[in-house]
Amino acid sequence: MGARQDVPGAFGAVGVPRDVVQSVPGDGHGPPLRVFVLSGSSRKGSFNGRLAMLTARLVTENGAAADLAWLRDFDMPSYDGDAETAQGQPPSSVALRDRLRAAQAIVFASPEYNASVPGVVKNAIDWLSRFRPQPFKDKHALLVSASPSMVGGNRGLWALRVPLEHLGARVYPDMFSLAKAHQAFDDSGDLNDAGLRERLDATVKAFLGLVEADTHYPALRRCWYEFLGDRTSAPVTQRAEE
Repeated sequence: MGARQDVPGAFGAVGVPRDVVQSVPGDGHGPPLRVFVLSGSSRKGSFNGRLAMLTARLVTENGAAADLAWLRDFDMPSYDGDAETAQGQPPSSVALRDRLRAAQAIVFASPEYNASVPGVVKNAIDWLSRFRPQPFKDKHALLVSASPSMVGGNRGLWALRVPLEHLGARVYPDMFSLAKAHQAFDDSGDLNDAGLRERLDATVKAFLGLVEADTHYPALRRCWYEFLGDRTSAPVTQRAEE
């Protein structure tokens, strides 16, 4: 059993205002997908923020529901184990966890700082890693980046994969890195290069197809993953009835 590749518009259609999860009609085979689209940049007008907005639009054009947010909306202190013990989780990390839990997948638009992941992004992941159950467990993730450099922020995405996969996220193999981002966007927020726009759209569409297949048509549920902070009494593999 697999994704319904022969069913056009399998997710439905919807528009999405900023920071609002849209309700979309189902297609009779299950509820619509929810995708949390998060810009990892704190700077207003950032290229990764613009890429996040474009990706959220493509998510909705392909029929899923997009919840768009900026990491600056979840300002949290540097992780401190003593502070966590004394005061618990900061409200901003609880809010971020709840947004993540409400979705079947996350799209992370993250900058590259010094050939790696920005400290503010890693700090947010460190706070979220302390929750039980672990909110990243079995969450599908698509990584995108934008940078004025010729590398397009790709090195930062490779660094970002490591903690996400360690915490149980299913990070999509294909990543999208937008080079020369200062010249890439038109006035409407779309990409000037039609080929890059088609590639991003194809990546989003393929990612959503995988998420839908895993969400609505699980042929095999995997219960093991690298992060051992959670425990489960379920068998290692469980086959769904045909």
